[in-house]
This record gives sequence, structure tokens and C-alpha cells, in this order.
Amino acid sequence: MKNNENSVFIEIFGNNPIMKVLDFLISFQAFDYPLTEIAKNSGVSYSTLQIFWSKLERNNLVIKTRRVGKSDLYKLNTDNPAVKQLIKLDWNLLKGSEQEISA
Repeated sequence: MKNNENSVFIEIFGNNPIMKVLDFLISFQAFDYPLTEIAKNSGVSYSTLQIFWSKLERNNLVIKTRRVGKSDLYKLNTDNPAVKQLIKLDWNLLKGSEQEISA
């Protein structure tokens, strides 16, 4: 999410690198990406992503899906109960903000 307009998720939980990555992965949860694309598309530098990526893996928030050439691809672990709650929370925040706009 490279534009200046933040999602409701980012507005609520803060504009920090982990939240930006989680927001991107939640928004595009059906797809898998190499780390370079996750960094680029979430607006986080690759070196910053490397600092906390192992924590996301260790806590099963993200999973490695496959290897293409020399790149490992990852996606959000939608089987993880905590991730399911994050997705649900993101959806509810989005619905709440839409209701406020239409009111």
C-alpha cells in the first residue's frame, strides 16, 4: 500500500512496519509472494522486513508456500486461529468505517 491513504487497520493499530506487512498480507491473503515483493508492496524496506520476519514465521502467522527459482514464497497462514481473528477484525473495522461514511 504505497499511497498516502492508510487502511482502517493501519489507522487503528499504527503505521509501523509489522502492521504494514500484516495489512498487506491480509488484503492479499489469497496470494503468495517473495519477501522482496512483500516489502515493496507493504512500503517497508527489505532490511526492516528481515528484522521481524522470523518472528512472524515462528508464531505461524505466515507460512512458506513454495520455492520458485531461488526465491521462497510466503503467504498469511489463514489456518492459524489468531490470523483468522485478525482477518475478522480487519473486516469488521472496514465494515464499521463504511457505515460511518454512509451515515
